[in-house]
Amino acid sequence: MTLDQLRVFVAVAGHLHMTRAAEALHMTQSAVSASVAALEQSCGQRLFDRVGRHIELTAAGRLMLGEAQAILKRVGQARDALADLAGLARGTLALQASQTIANYWLAPRMHAFQCHYPNIRLELGIGNTTQVAAAVRDGIADLGFVEGEVEEPLIVRRRVQGDELVLVVAADAPVAADLPADAPIGAQDLARMPFVLREPGSGTRQMFEAACRRMGLKPAAVTVAFELPSNEAVLSAVAAGAGATVISRLVADAGLRAGTLKTLPLSLPPRSFYVLHHAERDRSRAAEAFVDFVCRPQTEA
Repeated sequence: MTLDQLRVFVAVAGHLHMTRAAEALHMTQSAVSASVAALEQSCGQRLFDRVGRHIELTAAGRLMLGEAQAILKRVGQARDALADLAGLARGTLALQASQTIANYWLAPRMHAFQCHYPNIRLELGIGNTTQVAAAVRDGIADLGFVEGEVEEPLIVRRRVQGDELVLVVAADAPVAADLPADAPIGAQDLARMPFVLREPGSGTRQMFEAACRRMGLKPAAVTVAFELPSNEAVLSAVAAGAGATVISRLVADAGLRAGTLKTLPLSLPPRSFYVLHHAERDRSRAAEAFVDFVCRPQTEA
């Protein structure tokens, strides 16, 4: 039993005439008759009675007609749904992002994307870089957005617009007063500061430890006063005087403008963000459109 056989059967049942059905289908009468015969053989039932020069549906034919019409309707709906997906008229996109990106970078881009494609549903999960990479690897997320290094052989990374890291302390922190005004921060200065840091596995922590190594300071030599699971908790502790931290300027901006935090002159390289996808899974049209959208300069988006 094939979809073509069902289409021919429905046409013949509608016309109750082989020739007129063949004309409507742009087929030869012999091809229509052969298709009906093949369907009857497949079903093991006669679907039409030949009465004189006319045909009539049998009881089995009437039952088959309702089922065939329902099947063809569902096939049409499936085709329409796939066309909608291809045309971005509907769909769902599962995203995962690290905290900094999700809270300060990705959310406004998600909003702008939905203004262009209002029928694409966006779902966002938040974790650290390691957790985001695992979600993409395991098929939980279609796309991931991270700022840290990813060592997953099945994950493909694409660089997107990033931000910069800054060394901040409370505006009135004693640690700031101990340093020469405007003097660049060196490895020895970092070694004697208490730090409030994100947990291992976070992109911010990875970048800070990489900066320490470039300065000749082993990360283990850094005094970690607190290790906290969110940017907001880190900044709250820093503002209270618990120590210094290296964090995204996007995250620190509100405290810097409010005067509760201040930056110290530590030279840190610009930080790239990355969009992740699985190397062996096809990206949907919605995923491709979202990647293209977030990779544009925001003045264009």
